[in-house]
Amino acid sequence: MKKLSLVFMSIILIFTLSACGSNSSDSSSGSGSSSSSSKEIVFWNPFTGPDGKNMQKMVDEYNKTNPEYKVKNISLKEGDMYKKIQTVVNSGKNVPDLMIVHAERIKQYVDNDMLTSYDDYLSDFPEIKEENYMPEAWKIGDIDGSRYSLPLDIHSFVMYYNKDLVNKYAPGALDDNIVTIDEIKAAGEKAQKDKITTLGVTWVKPNFLSLYAQNGGKLTENGTDPTINNDQAKAAFQTWIDLYKSRITNKDGEDPAQLFLQKKLIFYPEGIWMNNNLKDAKFEYGLTNAPQLTDDKSQMVNWSSSHQFVMFKSKDRSDEKAKGVVEFIDWIRDNSLEWAKAGQNPASLKILENSEYQQMAQSFLLKDPEEQASLKIFDYKYNGYVSEELDAKGLDIIFGKIPLDKGLADIQKTLEDKIAKDSSNE
Repeated sequence: MKKLSLVFMSIILIFTLSACGSNSSDSSSGSGSSSSSSKEIVFWNPFTGPDGKNMQKMVDEYNKTNPEYKVKNISLKEGDMYKKIQTVVNSGKNVPDLMIVHAERIKQYVDNDMLTSYDDYLSDFPEIKEENYMPEAWKIGDIDGSRYSLPLDIHSFVMYYNKDLVNKYAPGALDDNIVTIDEIKAAGEKAQKDKITTLGVTWVKPNFLSLYAQNGGKLTENGTDPTINNDQAKAAFQTWIDLYKSRITNKDGEDPAQLFLQKKLIFYPEGIWMNNNLKDAKFEYGLTNAPQLTDDKSQMVNWSSSHQFVMFKSKDRSDEKAKGVVEFIDWIRDNSLEWAKAGQNPASLKILENSEYQQMAQSFLLKDPEEQASLKIFDYKYNGYVSEELDAKGLDIIFGKIPLDKGLADIQKTLEDKIAKDSSNE
């Protein structure tokens, strides 16, 4: 069963990381290099799945506007990209002119003195300002009064549902667009009799963190030391453990994605980016908020992250080219529908003016101010370490292979050890 659990986890990660991906036409050309004299912006990103094609279309459209600095789109596998950037920044050679990174990494890069701020360039682009962006995605790039990143999107972990199965086993549960844990339990009691699974156990990190925040949990109190072995974390995991023991979730080793497509699963927690993978489903489905502890909208939490544009420090990037970088980002702000077609929610609020976007399933998260307020980015600078530990131990905790108290204690200890060795903490 351990092998099955690892396989299941791998499937989840593959699908989840499709939020970041496709091999662009330039991917095979190598890492590219930055030169102050070159009229080309080398742009690295982790979009190696279907959404990479959308990004390539956007780059192609921008280049058709005949800018002074054209963009060369280079998509790299996420893990490889993050390893590669450490190497090139340390060496000072072949640093990309522009790069997409996940919001949770920005603080660590700033603390390691790796990023160039946008402060000297934004005065020429007055529409790149706070009120034109989704607040949670915008604020992540402001550190100590300087702007180190600009947001492309805010992507969230929500929940898909089979409309027919909801009508049969959870009538009325979607009337307020919030499905509570109690409503899931009630549906589960009815559905098991017909051998229908109620809730999928999917990517543990966002499922756990959403409930953790709803319980009032924080990843740190002082910005450095982790705080995950506590009552709030125990309550969040215990909720999932209880659902599993009550046979409301799928079994260990079962694939919730396949159960959903086979019309044997009512609720399927997943990212908004998964919508493109489900479009051929042979039944009607919808999107709603992640499982909530209460139907009080002011208490909602939907785990989110954001792809952010950053410039890593490079002696080869001239001020003129940096302005060319911001010109491209400003164009993206004004032309983000193609990114929405990838299943994402663009961070630029101008997208709300677009009628086509208004009809997209994920748009409910931005159209309603209360939904916007529910989108939470966990901006702890050691979020990467938290992710590693939750991915490594989370499923085994839920499925009863690791006792809850031991699992949280092990996660806390490992986090403390990793952080103690991290140079950005010195």
